Amino acid sequence: MYGADPKDKHPMKGFPQICFIRNTVSNPNIIIGDYTYYDDPEDSEDFERNVLYHFPFIGDRLIIGKFCALARGIRFIMNGANHKLDGFSTYPFQIFGNGWEKATPQTGELPYKGDTVIGNDVWIGYEAIMMPGVEVGDGAVIAAKSVVVGDVSPYTIVGGNPAKPIRQRFEDDVIQALLEVAWWNWDLEKITRNLEKIVAADIEALRNCE
Repeated sequence: MYGADPKDKHPMKGFPQICFIRNTVSNPNIIIGDYTYYDDPEDSEDFERNVLYHFPFIGDRLIIGKFCALARGIRFIMNGANHKLDGFSTYPFQIFGNGWEKATPQTGELPYKGDTVIGNDVWIGYEAIMMPGVEVGDGAVIAAKSVVVGDVSPYTIVGGNPAKPIRQRFEDDVIQALLEVAWWNWDLEKITRNLEKIVAADIEALRNCE
């Protein structure tokens, strides 16, 4: 066995606040990669409570890659939260029926931003909020309590409300090389053999891993 067992809900024995959530999520429209963990001392297994307004009739998906670190209290606002914006009132009269269903929006009238996609090796800080349809690139970092309303480039640190780029973690050529190497797709034996290079910052050494 190399490293933690990806099928283990709680890979840190005696520390249940860390959970590999691929093993606990049941919603088919929430797709989680191996080794992505949620850290929450209250109930780390119930990650789905953080995915809000995710109604099955909408059909949008939350996709999170491998080796992501998700801090306590993060929220994913899905497309079901959206209200009609092109009329005078945004109030959802139709949900209460009793004659008000005549105001039901037609197909395509509600804002729809598509799937929310989080890349691989992404760190999302405490109580950050992801708005519908955002795409967060591989290796990005989302600062605590940020509100992410737009796409985040790979290996970029963002923060604030709305979240704005703080800095790139590496130069453009290094980022491109990291995306090509995509170490998170290596087999586990190769990852284990090259851990020191993965956590270091020598791109040539990482490129030459065997």
